[in-house]
Amino acid sequence: MKKAKVKGAVKMSKKTIMLVCSAGMSTSLLVTKMQKAAFNQGLDAHIFAASASEAETNLENNPVDVLLLGPQVRYMKSDFEKRLSPKGIPTDVISMSDYGLMNGEKVLEQALDLLAQADKKE
Repeated sequence: MKKAKVKGAVKMSKKTIMLVCSAGMSTSLLVTKMQKAAFNQGLDAHIFAASASEAETNLENNPVDVLLLGPQVRYMKSDFEKRLSPKGIPTDVISMSDYGLMNGEKVLEQALDLLAQADKKE
């Protein structure tokens, strides 16, 4: 397979991307597609999904570099931002279209763009 470069990608150490949805199951296919996209681009990334109820425990037990929310839990964004912004962890909502189409490449690009923006602020 040919490895493509991601727009805005920066050389980086392994990054952890956490996706949060209502039950944690609807994002499993998206995680798989994101992992495939990361592999194809030669990126070292740990990507996983958690339910909204498990998100806090996951954040306490796993170092996370970026958090993406499924559209169905977009209402939680401000709560996560309040907790994660002081730690320099960017948070955003996955677009309804990218989520619905399970577009792993676009969602991975969104996560990488957030990481690049966070790196510029430091």
